Amino acid sequence: MSHKISAVCLLMSCLFAAVYGAAKVPIAVYYESLCPDSAKFITEQLYPAVRGELRDVVDLTLVPFGKSQFFTQGSEVTFTCHHGPNECYGNKVHACAIEHIQANSYQVEYTRETLTIDFINCLMKAGKNFPDNVYPGQRCAQENHINNWENIKTCANTTEGSVLLRKAGETTQRLKEPLTSVPTILFNEQFEKSVNDRAQVNFVGTLCKYVSAPQPRICTAHNGAGALSMTSVSAILGSLLGLWSIIRLFH
Repeated sequence: MSHKISAVCLLMSCLFAAVYGAAKVPIAVYYESLCPDSAKFITEQLYPAVRGELRDVVDLTLVPFGKSQFFTQGSEVTFTCHHGPNECYGNKVHACAIEHIQANSYQVEYTRETLTIDFINCLMKAGKNFPDNVYPGQRCAQENHINNWENIKTCANTTEGSVLLRKAGETTQRLKEPLTSVPTILFNEQFEKSVNDRAQVNFVGTLCKYVSAPQPRICTAHNGAGALSMTSVSAILGSLLGLWSIIRLFH
């Protein structure tokens, strides 16, 4: 009998872990490095959310291209960018940072994801205001524990940077709904204009509608106590029914 009880307890633990282990929400942000609206969204909406209570429920993809264009002639790739040549360079720096930033074993408090968003947030905060016309890459790297700025800079100034930026452009061009505004934000790989617009002024509240139960406390504050998505309710009910069926097997 004790073996049966242990088996039931184990199955219950697995089921409840499945129900309450909220899956990460895929979010893709298509932006431009010198776009004021991109900077406002990343620094005021996205960054506080993904570095706060919602850090463990977001699977973030950053695509630094926006309304830029690229042209290929032989092995050469040239770019024109929405806010001029400086933005093309900035987009390359972002693409190279996303590619090259890595966490170190002696910096256990940082992950690749946190280092990357910290660095990009710093760059976006700087905007177009570069003291003495010095690009803030090195400063942002030093301030945010990025120890391979030289690799990122070399990437941005060589063919590798062009290759990575072209990939960002190709990713942007593959959007089902062609990009018409920057930033553009996709939840679960889907674009909805109303969701995109809402996310730019209330990213936390918008994201919480996609987060399964149990939601972080910040979502409860935004959505009202006890608010659950239909997906969450269905998952809970389905798991409880499965649990009941399993328990009956041991009678």
